[in-house]
Amino acid sequence: MPLTDAQRAEIEAHAQASTPTKRPTVAALEDILFTAHPVLDHGFVRVIDYMGDDAAIVQAARVSYGRGTRKVSEDAGLIRYLMRHRHSTPFEMCEIKFHIKLPIFIARQWIRHRTANVNEYSARYSILDREFYIPSPEHMAAQSTSNRQGRGDVLDAETSARVMDLLRADAIRCYDTYENLLDTDNGPGLARELARMNLTLNTYTQWYWKVDLHNLMHFLSLRIDPHAQYEIRAYAEIMLDILRAWVPVTAQAFTEYRVGAVTFSASMLAILRRMLAGETVTQADSGLSRREWDEFQAALRG
Repeated sequence: MPLTDAQRAEIEAHAQASTPTKRPTVAALEDILFTAHPVLDHGFVRVIDYMGDDAAIVQAARVSYGRGTRKVSEDAGLIRYLMRHRHSTPFEMCEIKFHIKLPIFIARQWIRHRTANVNEYSARYSILDREFYIPSPEHMAAQSTSNRQGRGDVLDAETSARVMDLLRADAIRCYDTYENLLDTDNGPGLARELARMNLTLNTYTQWYWKVDLHNLMHFLSLRIDPHAQYEIRAYAEIMLDILRAWVPVTAQAFTEYRVGAVTFSASMLAILRRMLAGETVTQADSGLSRREWDEFQAALRG
């Protein structure tokens, strides 16, 4: 299970606490504050704190003295305008802090987003839990033949079971060695900062991840994409639901102009105009590479 009984009790205690505030709050997000949303087999995402809401974005854009100075429809229109024209600064006025439990190999991919504040569980100071990510059979796939960083066909049931057994056995064996290295009675009592090097990358770690709304949406736009790795996409999809609870007007504009939209290069736009004028355009006379042409055609098909 993602959480121990002690962790659940700690979360429940936080959830029951209440502090009066003059700051704007969001009822839908308050309802799920501190709640651990399960991801993968042992992971979770939960919101620890946040600042701002849809109105804060409007307030910052207008540099106004108060809230609710315009009609709701006008506020929504402004947020959509900001999103459409990529005016990012007003969105940076809102921030959110997550507590995330995830496999180390996903954490190393995630950390490439260098626009957040991160504090990770220290394996120099503490001992990591005996928890490992093992993909479910439907996500156990062979290497793609057309994408160097993607998956191809799902493995057959027998091969999948064999690979899962290997992954599980390796993780357990390495963790057993890790515990033995740390043992001060029957083992060498190796320093934690050295013993951790023996752990497999599917071992779970945890961190606090604080990010502003603009950079959160950038992260989500990349990680909820169907081409993103499934494991990090699973986290991003939960966080997108949290975004909808936190800033629903912004989330709707984000879905409209970023998630559900496509971008054409200048060359692609020129080809589209030729096609609309009735001209038959092929890849050979388009001036696009084969990959660009395929991407262009995929965007047109939807």
